[in-house]
Parts: sequence; C-alpha cells; structure tokens
Amino acid sequence: MHYPRHISNIKRKRKLSFRARMKTSLGRKMINRKRRMGRRLAPV
Repeated sequence: MHYPRHISNIKRKRKLSFRARMKTSLGRKMINRKRRMGRRLAPV
C-alpha cells in the first residue's frame, strides 16, 4: 500500500540531515536550540 507524501529516504536526508541544517544560519540556530534543551522533553 502506498501512503500519501511518502518521501524517499535520499530526499529526506538531503532536506533534513544534520549537514543540510548546518548549511543555513536558521538551521544552525535550530541545532543550537536543540542542544541547549538537551534530551529533556519539550514543555507541553
């Protein structure tokens, strides 16, 4: 069964990977934000 919006793993990696995020300033900000939060759950 084919699900809608089934993105290929290659495309997903290219768009959402660590390296892809490090390329943009907003992506770097996001990574740093996640690092500051650490492993604890985001506030609900």
